[in-house]
Amino acid sequence: MKRDPTKSWTPDELSALIRSYQGAAVLAAAAELDLFSRLTGNPSTARALAKRMTCDRRGLTILLDALAALRLLIKDSGCYSLGSGVADVFIARGVHPGLAMAQHQANCMRRWGQLARVVKTGRPAKRIPSVRGAAGDRESFIAAMDNTSAPVAEAVVQRVRPVEFRQLLDIGGASGTWTIAFLRACPSATAVLFDLPPVIPMADRRLRAAGLRDRVQLIPGDYTADPLPAGADLAWVSAIVHQNSRLENRGLFSKVFASLAPGGRIAIRDILMDDARTGPLSGALFAVNMLVGTKSGGTFTFGELREDLESAGFGQAAVLHQDEGMSSIVVARKAQVLSNRHGMRPPGRDQGSVEAKE
Repeated sequence: MKRDPTKSWTPDELSALIRSYQGAAVLAAAAELDLFSRLTGNPSTARALAKRMTCDRRGLTILLDALAALRLLIKDSGCYSLGSGVADVFIARGVHPGLAMAQHQANCMRRWGQLARVVKTGRPAKRIPSVRGAAGDRESFIAAMDNTSAPVAEAVVQRVRPVEFRQLLDIGGASGTWTIAFLRACPSATAVLFDLPPVIPMADRRLRAAGLRDRVQLIPGDYTADPLPAGADLAWVSAIVHQNSRLENRGLFSKVFASLAPGGRIAIRDILMDDARTGPLSGALFAVNMLVGTKSGGTFTFGELREDLESAGFGQAAVLHQDEGMSSIVVARKAQVLSNRHGMRPPGRDQGSVEAKE
C-alpha cells in the first residue's frame, strides 16, 4: 500500500505521535518484570504484589494503575486482575505467545531512546541490560524470534521453490525454528544448524521436542570469524543481512559460496527496500533499529543484495517473494562448474567499491 507523501499533519496528530512511546514503555516494564504471570488466576493488591515481586510499592502501584488505565489490567476494590485476552499473549505459555517479544522490544526501546546521540556520534547506542540481566535478555531475544517466525515458517519455506534439498545449512539458526520447518517440508533431507555456543543448547531442546534431533548436526561457531560447515546444497540466511554492512555481507556470502556444494543455492529472508529506501515503512523504521543497535547494519534493496551476491560468485539472483515485513525471499545459485569465462567473479572482488559507497 502506497503512502501519501503529501499528508498534512495536524498539531493533535503530531502531539499524539510524540507521546506514543508512553503506553509502550508501561507495557514493556510489565513484561520485563513478568508482572502478568503473577496475576494469572490470582488477583492481588499492590501491597501484596510488591512483596512477592520484591518491588518498590509506590513504583509498582503507579505502574499497576497505568496498566489498568490502558485496560491491560482491571482494578476492583484495590485488587488488580488481568484484562481480557492479556494472558493469551503476555504469559510465557499463552495461546499467542508475545511475552518474549515484549521483553525484547523493551531492550530496543532503551536503545531507541539514544537515537539523537547515535545520529550525532555515529556510534551505536550503549547496551543497558534489563532487570532480567544479559543472559535473560539473550533468552528472550531467541524466544521472540521463534514466537514471530514459527507461525509463518511453513508458508515462507514453501516459497523457496523448489523445496528440495539434500542438506540444509541454517546459518544463525537460533533455536531451530527454520530448520524444523525445512525438514518437515523435505522429509528425506538433513540439516546443519550453525550458531553461537550459548544458543546450541536451546536448539537441542527444541529439535528434540520436535522429534527431529537425529536429522540435525549442531555446530557451534561465529559466522563472522569461523568458516562455515561445508557440503550443504541449500544455505538459509534468515534475518541476518540487516545486521551487517554491505562489505560484511559480501564476506558472509563468500563464506556461504565456499561452503556450498556445486549447484547449491542460498536463500535470504529479510526486509527488502524499494529503490528510494522510504518503503516499506517497516523497513525504514527497522533501519533505525539497526542504526541504534549495530555498528553498520541496515536494510537493503534487491539491487544491492544482487550486486553483493554476484561479487561472491553467485548467479541467477531473483526475488521469490516480497512483502512489507521480514519475510521477503531472495535466492541465488552457485554454478555447477565454476569458470571465469562465463563472467563468474571470484569471492571478494570489488570490495573496495562497496566500502567507498558506505
